[in-house]
Amino acid sequence: MDICLELILFLPAASPPKIITFDELMAAARNLSDLTLAHEIAVNANFCIKHEDFPQNSFAGTVKRIVHKAFWDHLESELNEDPPEYEHAIKLFEEIKEILLSFLTPGANRIQNQICEVLDTDLIRQQAEHNAVDIHGLANYIINTMGKLCAPIRDNDIKQLKATDNIVELLRQIFRVLDLMKVDMANYTIQNLRPYLQRNLVDYERTKFQEILEETPSALDLTTEWIKESIEDELSSISDESSSSSGADSSSKPIISPTLVLNNGYLKLLQWDYCKTIPETLITDEARLQELREKLNQLKIIACVCLITNNMVGAAIVDVPDFADQLKRISVPLLEGMNKKTFDLKEALNGIGVQICSKVNRSLTERGLPTLTEEMQNNLMGQIAHIVEENNPVSSLIDKRIQFFMRSLLALPSFQKCMPTIPGGLSVIQMEMELIGSQYASIVNFNKQVYGPFYANILRKLLFPEAPMGKAETPTN
Repeated sequence: MDICLELILFLPAASPPKIITFDELMAAARNLSDLTLAHEIAVNANFCIKHEDFPQNSFAGTVKRIVHKAFWDHLESELNEDPPEYEHAIKLFEEIKEILLSFLTPGANRIQNQICEVLDTDLIRQQAEHNAVDIHGLANYIINTMGKLCAPIRDNDIKQLKATDNIVELLRQIFRVLDLMKVDMANYTIQNLRPYLQRNLVDYERTKFQEILEETPSALDLTTEWIKESIEDELSSISDESSSSSGADSSSKPIISPTLVLNNGYLKLLQWDYCKTIPETLITDEARLQELREKLNQLKIIACVCLITNNMVGAAIVDVPDFADQLKRISVPLLEGMNKKTFDLKEALNGIGVQICSKVNRSLTERGLPTLTEEMQNNLMGQIAHIVEENNPVSSLIDKRIQFFMRSLLALPSFQKCMPTIPGGLSVIQMEMELIGSQYASIVNFNKQVYGPFYANILRKLLFPEAPMGKAETPTN
């Protein structure tokens, strides 16, 4: 028996530990990587590979620069020997040949044979033994071949290569341009793959995840816990409603809608602590969900600021057109980056309060009305500053209305294109809410299509443990 690294992954307490070999774990990781990449290519029209290098002043950048300089200086010293030493240069030509061949499409036999013939390293070594290597001729052939294979965006790079005389610098720049061409080729492949993935993504993701589940049986543990918490929240809500209702039959078993449980679980993702691991079935959309949550946090603050201002000085500004939008324009720049750990929200709210008081007073002065008293200004700024506090009543109210809007959105049939009515207090952020809502609903509906059968099995086990297991059916809105 082969010796292999084994990792113990614990299943729920009722099950014995499941031994997963390292190879099985890595296979599952590769499947997850493939699934995540395919999902990103299909749903993100802007997804592409970017050529990135270490910053010049970073430690890694400095090390890379020193090592590369040492390599090219050594190559130059070898080529300047009498007779020249070509072994390192030949290894570079071998690497260049493999890169050029990797750019070819199936059936490009003529150019493939030509590349292999011209960059035949065995032949080049024989020439080197007789000091008969035409190194500049080889470099020119490589450049001309690169010119035939590269994207139009690299034409200027090819021109610069042709204008370079120093052979060492030329080889160095050839590798730089080849690296760029690799990125171009990857993006070209992504561009051609995207329509196919978009047409087949549901089946592809479901099949890939099933493979992961077969290799790693614990791959739905977090998802199961997420759904279980949603069921417990729903039971708690029903219990609260029953206790407040006179004559309720407390002995009857509550009936819970699987769709409602699932939708409530999706709503929790908008308030998810992303220091915690997200359910496995939502990993591919984790970054998008986190971005939506961050945008909603900013919009909640803006809505709170506008509601507080309107409640305190609404009568004085009721005739000012688009005053709420003016308040929003004040708030947005000061809340930029509010989701960063270093952001001081309390300080930002103080700044917003000062600017809003100034804006209100300026508006009142322009219309010949008395400005806010010092007490009113302090009260307004104080209430705005207190938004950040836990259990702040205005913040809690706006949060509940945002949740209500999102819940109403999930309750709509997926084919219905209209938006639910925007709750009171959110009109100032209506346009942004509808955009975020549309993106959120798109993520949720697609996730249901892919993972609905898995959710159905989990829900059946948790809600109806006594029922016989059958074929999973995808929950519908």
